[in-house]
Amino acid sequence: MAVHRQTSKMALYLVWTLMGFSLSAPPITSGPGPYDLENYDDSNTWNLNTYGETYDYDDLDEETEVGTLAPPPAVTQPPAIVPPEDYVEEVTLPPRPTKSIFPSTLDFHGPGLFGPDTGLGMPSCLLCVCISGSVYCDDSDLTQIPPLPKETTHFYARFNKITEVRATDFINLNQLKRIDLSANQISKVNKDAFRSTLQLQDLILADNNIQALPELPATLKHIDARNNQLRSTGMHAEAFMKMKELQFLYLSNNKLDYIPEPLPESLRVLHLQNNNIQSIGQDTFCNTHDINYIRKALEDIRLDGNPVDINLYAHAYVCLPRLPIGTPV
Repeated sequence: MAVHRQTSKMALYLVWTLMGFSLSAPPITSGPGPYDLENYDDSNTWNLNTYGETYDYDDLDEETEVGTLAPPPAVTQPPAIVPPEDYVEEVTLPPRPTKSIFPSTLDFHGPGLFGPDTGLGMPSCLLCVCISGSVYCDDSDLTQIPPLPKETTHFYARFNKITEVRATDFINLNQLKRIDLSANQISKVNKDAFRSTLQLQDLILADNNIQALPELPATLKHIDARNNQLRSTGMHAEAFMKMKELQFLYLSNNKLDYIPEPLPESLRVLHLQNNNIQSIGQDTFCNTHDINYIRKALEDIRLDGNPVDINLYAHAYVCLPRLPIGTPV
């Protein structure tokens, strides 16, 4: 302890001496003389053996120690505020609008960048995938056909829950060439559903519950209404006669009682298997007024799965390049 005190006092004296302060120490009589630049680095100027012996450090207050600081005041945290158990915070809610900001009905005739308006300002391209003129809404849980962009040329809405094709679904879409609504739950097609589709070429309605077809555009090349509930009474008379470019007609797995006729000359494929067809007319495929008539395009006829014996109507196939496929009874 004494050694530590002596060392501390020695260090304190050096600091005071170098800073030029006089600590009222007794004058040094035996110390070295004044020094200047000539003898500043002379080792004989200072006698380290007698350095510090001329001052009595015992006079310093023994209670004063170097490096001792008072402890910081203690900081006390205010107690946490705990609300009572029955406390209920009051929140002021904004007033409820008396009228919806969206119209309650859809405006299909209004102008807009994306064709008929939805009334909500949301085009189908926010719900479906739009690539160029094609709109893909497959497997999107749709219950109705959404409004489409005016420039739509191909529309796909397969594997949804659509139950009806309305008169306004394809209004003003005069560039539409293909509609595919297969694998839905459609049971009703409005009589004006396809009236404005003046360039429609492919109409796919397979795997639904449709019982009747409306008047269809004469521009169609491909009709697929397989696996429905179509009846002959639900088909327009001469429904396909004016379709001069129709090539593929798929009506299998329905409830048709007879083959729709007359059939256009352009037809290449006719599938009617698994219906209720019981007879074949003599003029269904051929022309009895022209014995030289040959129907060259029609090469694929399917009648199997019907209660008709195709062997009994050989005269109905004389103009065909290939005999139809059927199930002999």
